Amino acid sequence: MTHTADTAELAKFDALAHRFWDARGEFRPLHQLNPVRLQFVCERTSLAGARVLDVGCGGGLLAEALADTGARVTAIDLAPSMIEVARLHALERGVTIDYRATSAESLLAAGTEPFDVLTCMEMLEHVPAPGAILATFGGLVRPGGDLFVSTINRGAKAFALAIVAAEYLLRLLPRGTHEYERFIRPSELVALARRAGFTALDLAGIHYDPFSERSALTADTSINYLAHFRRDGSRA
Repeated sequence: MTHTADTAELAKFDALAHRFWDARGEFRPLHQLNPVRLQFVCERTSLAGARVLDVGCGGGLLAEALADTGARVTAIDLAPSMIEVARLHALERGVTIDYRATSAESLLAAGTEPFDVLTCMEMLEHVPAPGAILATFGGLVRPGGDLFVSTINRGAKAFALAIVAAEYLLRLLPRGTHEYERFIRPSELVALARRAGFTALDLAGIHYDPFSERSALTADTSINYLAHFRRDGSRA
């Protein structure tokens, strides 16, 4: 286990891995948010032929979507059952993705060649030290490369909707999925990324309507939001 991973958090998601690709199950919100996440990435960088690393890939929802654009995708997760589910689903679809049950720190320590693009969606709010993992990302993205992150803001509105409504009232997510104290304000995320060698380029909120089951990008970052960073230095 690494200092940026939480054993209890990993166990929660590992236990649900077999239901990951059930679009009406516990991971339904992720299935409905995925097109918006992909749109945000595609509108801000070129993916065709790019070397992309998806950190905290889960069962491979975003990884497969990235691969479908022509990106060469490596996807990692510390939950072994999630990686197994991801590999099987990719095999069924005939999608080539390099799935690994490993950590970002291990990739960096192994001297992995830096990537053109790194994505990390809905993961930072589940780790004990987001600043440490962002520092690791600084070594995994080449100078001039792109980092895309999605997470949840810390505030009254996010608590009311992302926890009380989503987990207890509407039961969109299992109870205990999120811990409010781990939510990250955009200003905090930008500061942590800056220390890791990234410059913030864009922020966008995600509006999700659980009744129509539709999601869209918005200027409101008070609940779920996406961030685009660029690794300092030249692309050359």
